[in-house]
Amino acid sequence: MIFQFCITKLTRKQAWASRTYPTLFMTNKLFTTMAAASFLGCGTACAQQKDSRPNIIVFIVDDMGWQDTSVPFWYQKTRYNEMYDTPNMERLASQGMMFTQAYACPVSSPTRCSLMTGMNMARHRVTNWTLQRDVMTDARNDSVKPADWNCNGIAQVSMVAHTTTAKSFVQLLKDNGYHTIHCGKAHWGAIDTPGEDPCHFGFEVNITGTAAGGLATYLSELNYGHTKDGKPYALNAIPGLQAYWGTGTFATEALTKEALKALDKAKRYKQPFYLYMSHYAVHIPIDKDMRFFPKYVRRGLSDKDAAYASLVEGMDKSLGDIMDWLEKNNKADNTIIIFLGDNGGLASSQQWRDGPLYTQNAPLKSGKGSLYEGGIRVPFIVKWNDVVKAGVRNDASIMVEDLYPTILHMAQITHYQVPQTIDGMDLVPSLQGRTDKALQHRAIVWNVPNVWDGSGPGISLNCAIRQGDWKLIYDYPTGRKELYHISSDIGEKENVAGQNPQKVKELSVLLGKKLRGMNAQRPMLIRTGKPCKWPDEE
Repeated sequence: MIFQFCITKLTRKQAWASRTYPTLFMTNKLFTTMAAASFLGCGTACAQQKDSRPNIIVFIVDDMGWQDTSVPFWYQKTRYNEMYDTPNMERLASQGMMFTQAYACPVSSPTRCSLMTGMNMARHRVTNWTLQRDVMTDARNDSVKPADWNCNGIAQVSMVAHTTTAKSFVQLLKDNGYHTIHCGKAHWGAIDTPGEDPCHFGFEVNITGTAAGGLATYLSELNYGHTKDGKPYALNAIPGLQAYWGTGTFATEALTKEALKALDKAKRYKQPFYLYMSHYAVHIPIDKDMRFFPKYVRRGLSDKDAAYASLVEGMDKSLGDIMDWLEKNNKADNTIIIFLGDNGGLASSQQWRDGPLYTQNAPLKSGKGSLYEGGIRVPFIVKWNDVVKAGVRNDASIMVEDLYPTILHMAQITHYQVPQTIDGMDLVPSLQGRTDKALQHRAIVWNVPNVWDGSGPGISLNCAIRQGDWKLIYDYPTGRKELYHISSDIGEKENVAGQNPQKVKELSVLLGKKLRGMNAQRPMLIRTGKPCKWPDEE
């Protein structure tokens, strides 16, 4: 099959619109000599170039903390690194680049929407987790009313209220000859909206992806959330795994088997493939994966900690199985693997994890739902043979939306039109070992005008900015500002706002400017009926 690359010509009306409303007809250009050359000419040359483009795997783990691995993303190992066995993460890190300061959003849906759209969470306004159409998931707060956010998620059509319209990079991959596979958790759009189905975003194969952000159970003995007659007894029952019901196959393993079947089929297509391997692990419920649970009990871990560790190692085995498949099928050299978590590890509930609250991501502070480091810093590894040096560490601050332009660059897709503004930055220069000054000086922002259904330090009704070594957190209801020098205080133990008023002012102005520029939302004070002040308002 001859691969054809087309740049869509604008009509006169579209051309006028592109000048008048540039974000609606934005053309993104990622200039690389290789990529530009790949689409010159036609016929056999194009076909040969198509075959040479890399396969891409994004392996994303749900609720995995920065320390939930035997791979130390800090300069030293911690007790949590010693607790878990993740030999395949170690294997991947030895073959690729570890990003030690990679960030996501504090909860799942915003992260996944940012990944799919390249938009910052403040811009797409999916700022809390989504599930049911038109139902906001905010917990009650007697003094503050959360913002009217996009609770229906994202979609590629503008047909549903409370939805952000955007074209996914997956659609662009598909349109340019990639075979696209989704396996596991989706969680981009609410039930009964177009965005609930991964196929809406350009995936040709969808294995279990729905609107649900969690799962009823990992256990096949409980049919992954279905009754014996096949009916789901919860909105988050895992569909499509009937072949494994009652077999003793843990959900993580069942998903892996299905992903490998999809790859077996994909290799016959003679197309490059994109696999989004999105595990439900290590999200609650913390069911015991009996393949690994007894080992951790023997080590002296409590049942809760052993169950959690078993979920972590089950995820790691899945990674290893996929890497083994690539090697067995001679695909390893031409396949990029991107590993990341979607938010910080759960630390606000003693129902599922042992130890004092908010300490499960130490040395980081707090956990999932929080704008402290424990809620937003995630593991991140990229393996890319012949491009990324093996076993290196990168301390640049990166954000999940950076994957959008990065993956398209990897796929040699240099020209594309999308209806949204792309906030992410291309990481390819950094992956190639080049110093990217723009990346070094960029400011990363978060906006949470919501009340998440957990509580604890740094959780809910705030916004934040990270630039260089400095990080500012602003609390909407109180106006309180916290300033931390992250490189010397990774645990955010010392608020140095009082000692650095100029830096507080500088970051407050930049944060306010960026949020307004993205048309971000603010919560409202119930007693006044007015929005909370921006961080740069006196």
